[in-house]
Amino acid sequence: MTQALLVVDAQNEFSPRGLRAVPNHAEAMEAILASVDRARSSGNPIAWVQHYNKPNESRAFVPGTWGAELSPGLGTKPGFGPERLFTKDVFGAFTGTELEDWLASIGVNEVLIVGFFAHMCVSTSAREALVRGFDVRVDARGVGAHDLEDELLGRQSADEVRRSALLQLSDMGVTIENREVLAAVAGPAGD
Repeated sequence: MTQALLVVDAQNEFSPRGLRAVPNHAEAMEAILASVDRARSSGNPIAWVQHYNKPNESRAFVPGTWGAELSPGLGTKPGFGPERLFTKDVFGAFTGTELEDWLASIGVNEVLIVGFFAHMCVSTSAREALVRGFDVRVDARGVGAHDLEDELLGRQSADEVRRSALLQLSDMGVTIENREVLAAVAGPAGD
């Protein structure tokens, strides 16, 4: 089985100074960098995915801005396995990109996904990979979310959002690695 690392939207906008700050950013970035190191040491492919908002969307992820740049230390690097950068303006890494064709051309049949937001682009990319026949893994340490609140639907903390997104993906057949990092959020089994 050939695995590729799929780094989804690990961009400055999710850092504490960004417009989409993620509370567990430092821990998630540490896990993302460790995944990159492991992939490079093994010669595994890395697909870098960078999100840009459309002109009529928010001020976040505007092409050419600091917030839209990949986080420090991330991006393609020669001398390892194949690496390629893909840009997108939708939630899924496969929609409107050549990602699927690239993965197929290098014999990939499994992806390990890390990045941001767990409930948006990571989740959508994982679902897209599943329906395309890839085995999918997500590292719970290497993803993050933000608090959600709605007048009628209630509130979830960033950790609850991350756990909920991963729970849904797990139910679809995605393997969630390092799930124990979310145990404190879940509470006792059956709650």
